[in-house]
Amino acid sequence: MAFAANELDLLLPEIPGTPVPRRLAIGFHLVDNVVHSWDVASPLGAGYALPDDVLAAALPIAEPAGAGRGLRASACRTPEAPRWIGFSRSSAAMSYPAASVHTMNYGVILPGGTAPEQLQQAVLAEQSGWDGVFVWESASGVDAWSLLAAIAAATTRIRLGTILTPLPWRRPWKVASQVATVDQLSAGRAVLGIGVGALDAGLPQTGEVTDLRERAAMMDEGIDLIRTLWAGGTSHHGPHYDYEAPRGDDTGDPVGRPVQKRIPIWVVAVWPRPKSLRRVLKCDGVIPNNANGPDEIRELRAWLIERGAPETLDILAEGETPGHDPAAAWAQVSPLAEAGCTWWMETRWQLPHHNAARMHEIRERIAAGPPRIPA
Repeated sequence: MAFAANELDLLLPEIPGTPVPRRLAIGFHLVDNVVHSWDVASPLGAGYALPDDVLAAALPIAEPAGAGRGLRASACRTPEAPRWIGFSRSSAAMSYPAASVHTMNYGVILPGGTAPEQLQQAVLAEQSGWDGVFVWESASGVDAWSLLAAIAAATTRIRLGTILTPLPWRRPWKVASQVATVDQLSAGRAVLGIGVGALDAGLPQTGEVTDLRERAAMMDEGIDLIRTLWAGGTSHHGPHYDYEAPRGDDTGDPVGRPVQKRIPIWVVAVWPRPKSLRRVLKCDGVIPNNANGPDEIRELRAWLIERGAPETLDILAEGETPGHDPAAAWAQVSPLAEAGCTWWMETRWQLPHHNAARMHEIRERIAAGPPRIPA
């Protein structure tokens, strides 16, 4: 019998006279990769049990490379003075008061540096307990997807992707190929973050489309084309893109398809603009623009859920937290988790990106690990 363990950060309702745990260690007992029983290490009261949806969320740690929904696979570390309580899915103890349960994952967006520097930063991030490493695409310089392929080969657990890819300025079939390659190399850990692209004074003059409405339309169609190719399709004809694989082409062959049945696509959306937000409904996560505080995140999430978005929708927040002050870092992040955010992205966007001081700063912050509940 094998044993796998994981830790969950949970937002649980209070029960009078019962201590409310913020972290639970769940141990799964596996026989031939089938879960036969599980235990919870936490100071739970007799009337406090885990709901089926929490267990279902934790189960993906048994997948290859622990690539479940950002849950950190680790040795089983329990709260002090734990009381072990064993349940089964048929147990009467499964009665549970309504709760808002969100798993907060922690990613770091690498600000820059040479390809070897960023590779080292990514390996350090995995060693330091982060859940994901993301890079940004520039017009030239270090290629994002080549870098992510190298990171995929050097890591085993962390999610990998772009924040973000300006999809209207890329060929969708090339992006589909790049992401699928990283997904294969990482055993199913790839994420694609997309937006329409930002116009700024540093953008080279390349003749790309700059009209916002046209870029938005290209992104919508690009999402559909990428999904078609990942599913093995070989034909797409639309207003902006024509793609037809010749006979004998191996585009639809399983050898070129991603490992994940559905690679997550996270898309930028502007709150509270309905047209922009509806784009999220065919994606797997949202990178909110103009929704920064907990109240706006709640409203954003409610709007999307009411229109058919799944409860598992990823919602990102970003910013800078102090690595030397865990209490302050958690105070900054926890209200966003309670509002429904599922990913905190640690950033260092200020220029310059590449000098020695900036590289030292980001390494120190990565090494300190993600925000945690203070002991």
